[in-house]
Amino acid sequence: MPDETTATSRIRPRTAEDLPALGALLVRVHELDGYPVEGVDDPQAWLKSDQELAALTAEKDGQVVGHVMLSYPGPGDAGAEEWTKRSGEPTDHIAMVGRLFIGPEARGDRLGARLTDAATEIARKLGRRAVLDVMAKDKAAIRTYEKLGWQRIAEVEHAFGDGQSVPAYVYVSPLE
Repeated sequence: MPDETTATSRIRPRTAEDLPALGALLVRVHELDGYPVEGVDDPQAWLKSDQELAALTAEKDGQVVGHVMLSYPGPGDAGAEEWTKRSGEPTDHIAMVGRLFIGPEARGDRLGARLTDAATEIARKLGRRAVLDVMAKDKAAIRTYEKLGWQRIAEVEHAFGDGQSVPAYVYVSPLE
Protein backbone atom coordinates (compact mmCIF):
# COMPACT_ATOMS: atom_id res chain seq x y z
CA MET A 1 0.00 0.00 0.00
CA PRO A 2 1.18 3.52 -0.65
CA ASP A 3 2.93 5.65 1.90
CA GLU A 4 2.97 8.92 -0.03
CA THR A 5 4.59 11.81 1.84
CA THR A 6 4.90 15.53 1.13
CA ALA A 7 6.53 18.18 3.32
CA THR A 8 3.62 18.30 5.79
CA SER A 9 1.20 15.54 4.80
CA ARG A 10 1.17 11.88 3.94
CA ILE A 11 -1.15 9.07 2.89
CA ARG A 12 -0.52 5.74 4.58
CA PRO A 13 -2.31 2.51 5.46
CA ARG A 14 -4.88 2.97 8.23
CA THR A 15 -4.04 1.35 11.54
CA ALA A 16 -6.23 0.35 14.48
CA GLU A 17 -4.62 3.19 16.43
CA ASP A 18 -6.09 5.67 13.92
CA LEU A 19 -9.70 4.68 14.60
CA PRO A 20 -10.43 6.86 17.67
CA ALA A 21 -9.14 10.03 15.96
CA LEU A 22 -10.84 9.12 12.68
CA GLY A 23 -14.11 8.43 14.49
CA ALA A 24 -14.03 11.82 16.21
CA LEU A 25 -13.14 13.49 12.92
CA LEU A 26 -16.01 11.72 11.15
CA VAL A 27 -18.49 13.10 13.69
CA ARG A 28 -17.12 16.64 13.10
CA VAL A 29 -17.36 16.21 9.32
CA HIS A 30 -20.94 14.97 9.69
CA GLU A 31 -21.87 18.00 11.82
CA LEU A 32 -20.41 20.37 9.20
CA ASP A 33 -21.38 18.64 5.96
CA GLY A 34 -24.04 16.03 6.67
CA TYR A 35 -21.61 13.35 5.49
CA PRO A 36 -21.97 10.52 5.97
CA VAL A 37 -25.72 10.10 6.05
CA GLU A 38 -25.21 7.04 8.28
CA GLY A 39 -22.66 5.67 10.69
CA VAL A 40 -22.10 8.53 13.11
CA ASP A 41 -23.81 6.72 15.98
CA ASP A 42 -20.82 4.34 16.05
CA PRO A 43 -18.20 5.99 13.85
CA GLN A 44 -15.36 3.58 14.58
CA ALA A 45 -17.53 0.62 13.59
CA TRP A 46 -18.61 2.46 10.40
CA LEU A 47 -14.97 2.94 9.44
CA LYS A 48 -14.40 -0.84 9.42
CA SER A 49 -16.01 -3.44 7.18
CA ASP A 50 -15.89 -7.18 6.58
CA GLN A 51 -15.83 -6.21 2.88
CA GLU A 52 -12.64 -4.12 3.26
CA LEU A 53 -9.88 -4.49 0.67
CA ALA A 54 -7.75 -1.60 1.95
CA ALA A 55 -8.07 1.54 4.08
CA LEU A 56 -5.87 4.61 4.06
CA THR A 57 -5.35 7.49 6.45
CA ALA A 58 -4.28 11.03 5.56
CA GLU A 59 -2.06 12.88 8.02
CA LYS A 60 -1.14 16.54 8.09
CA ASP A 61 1.52 17.84 10.46
CA GLY A 62 1.31 14.53 12.34
CA GLN A 63 -2.47 14.71 12.85
CA VAL A 64 -5.02 12.33 11.34
CA VAL A 65 -7.10 14.42 8.92
CA GLY A 66 -8.72 12.04 6.44
CA HIS A 67 -9.68 8.54 5.41
CA VAL A 68 -10.69 6.36 2.46
CA MET A 69 -11.65 2.69 2.16
CA LEU A 70 -11.69 0.26 -0.74
CA SER A 71 -14.12 -2.61 -0.39
CA TYR A 72 -15.62 -5.52 -2.24
CA PRO A 73 -19.05 -4.69 -3.67
CA GLY A 74 -21.85 -5.79 -1.39
CA PRO A 75 -25.43 -6.89 -2.06
CA GLY A 76 -27.55 -4.00 -3.28
CA ASP A 77 -24.51 -1.82 -4.00
CA ALA A 78 -25.98 0.52 -6.62
CA GLY A 79 -22.59 1.65 -7.93
CA ALA A 80 -21.40 -1.89 -8.59
CA GLU A 81 -24.74 -2.83 -10.15
CA GLU A 82 -24.65 0.16 -12.50
CA TRP A 83 -21.06 -0.47 -13.61
CA THR A 84 -21.75 -4.19 -14.13
CA LYS A 85 -24.81 -3.34 -16.26
CA ARG A 86 -22.85 -0.90 -18.43
CA SER A 87 -19.53 -2.71 -18.70
CA GLY A 88 -20.48 -6.36 -18.48
CA GLU A 89 -17.66 -6.78 -15.96
CA PRO A 90 -18.35 -9.14 -13.06
CA THR A 91 -18.45 -7.67 -9.57
CA ASP A 92 -15.19 -9.41 -8.68
CA HIS A 93 -13.50 -6.90 -11.01
CA ILE A 94 -14.80 -3.94 -8.97
CA ALA A 95 -13.42 -2.16 -5.89
CA MET A 96 -15.79 0.28 -4.22
CA VAL A 97 -14.28 3.56 -3.00
CA GLY A 98 -16.02 4.90 0.07
CA ARG A 99 -15.84 6.29 3.55
CA LEU A 100 -13.78 9.12 2.12
CA PHE A 101 -13.63 12.30 4.15
CA ILE A 102 -11.24 15.12 4.97
CA GLY A 103 -11.39 17.23 8.11
CA PRO A 104 -12.03 20.94 7.69
CA GLU A 105 -8.51 21.90 8.82
CA ALA A 106 -6.99 20.00 5.89
CA ARG A 107 -9.29 21.00 3.06
CA GLY A 108 -7.70 22.78 0.14
CA ASP A 109 -4.52 20.70 0.38
CA ARG A 110 -5.62 18.15 -2.28
CA LEU A 111 -5.73 15.37 0.31
CA GLY A 112 -9.14 14.19 -0.95
CA ALA A 113 -7.69 13.91 -4.45
CA ARG A 114 -4.58 12.18 -3.14
CA LEU A 115 -6.64 9.67 -1.15
CA THR A 116 -8.80 9.02 -4.20
CA ASP A 117 -5.75 8.51 -6.42
CA ALA A 118 -4.10 6.20 -3.87
CA ALA A 119 -7.25 4.09 -3.56
CA THR A 120 -7.59 3.94 -7.35
CA GLU A 121 -3.99 2.76 -7.66
CA ILE A 122 -4.57 -0.01 -5.13
CA ALA A 123 -7.68 -1.10 -7.04
CA ARG A 124 -5.65 -1.26 -10.28
CA LYS A 125 -2.95 -3.35 -8.61
CA LEU A 126 -5.68 -5.73 -7.45
CA GLY A 127 -7.00 -5.98 -11.02
CA ARG A 128 -10.20 -4.12 -10.14
CA ARG A 129 -11.92 -1.00 -11.46
CA ALA A 130 -12.63 1.64 -8.82
CA VAL A 131 -16.29 2.67 -8.58
CA LEU A 132 -18.04 4.97 -6.11
CA ASP A 133 -21.28 6.67 -5.39
CA VAL A 134 -21.41 10.20 -4.09
CA MET A 135 -24.39 12.09 -2.70
CA ALA A 136 -25.67 14.66 -5.19
CA LYS A 137 -25.40 17.34 -2.46
CA ASP A 138 -21.63 16.80 -2.05
CA LYS A 139 -20.54 19.28 -4.73
CA ALA A 140 -16.88 19.59 -3.65
CA ALA A 141 -16.40 15.83 -3.82
CA ILE A 142 -18.04 15.72 -7.24
CA ARG A 143 -15.70 18.45 -8.51
CA THR A 144 -12.71 16.49 -7.21
CA TYR A 145 -13.74 13.24 -8.92
CA GLU A 146 -14.43 15.02 -12.20
CA LYS A 147 -11.07 16.85 -12.10
CA LEU A 148 -9.41 13.47 -11.60
CA GLY A 149 -11.10 12.15 -14.74
CA TRP A 150 -13.76 9.99 -13.13
CA GLN A 151 -16.82 9.46 -15.34
CA ARG A 152 -20.38 9.83 -14.07
CA ILE A 153 -22.35 6.84 -15.32
CA ALA A 154 -25.65 6.93 -13.44
CA GLU A 155 -27.98 8.65 -11.03
CA VAL A 156 -29.22 6.43 -8.22
CA GLU A 157 -30.82 6.59 -4.80
CA HIS A 158 -28.39 5.85 -1.96
CA ALA A 159 -30.44 3.75 0.45
CA PHE A 160 -29.63 3.81 4.17
CA GLY A 161 -31.21 3.51 7.58
CA ASP A 162 -34.82 2.47 7.89
CA GLY A 163 -36.02 2.98 4.33
CA GLN A 164 -34.33 6.34 3.84
CA SER A 165 -32.56 7.41 0.65
CA VAL A 166 -30.85 10.40 -0.93
CA PRO A 167 -30.00 11.15 -4.58
CA ALA A 168 -26.52 10.05 -5.58
CA TYR A 169 -24.32 9.72 -8.65
CA VAL A 170 -22.22 6.72 -9.62
CA TYR A 171 -18.70 7.38 -10.89
CA VAL A 172 -16.11 5.04 -12.40
CA SER A 173 -12.38 5.67 -12.31
CA PRO A 174 -10.35 6.45 -15.42
CA LEU A 175 -8.74 3.42 -17.10
CA GLU A 176 -5.22 4.76 -16.51
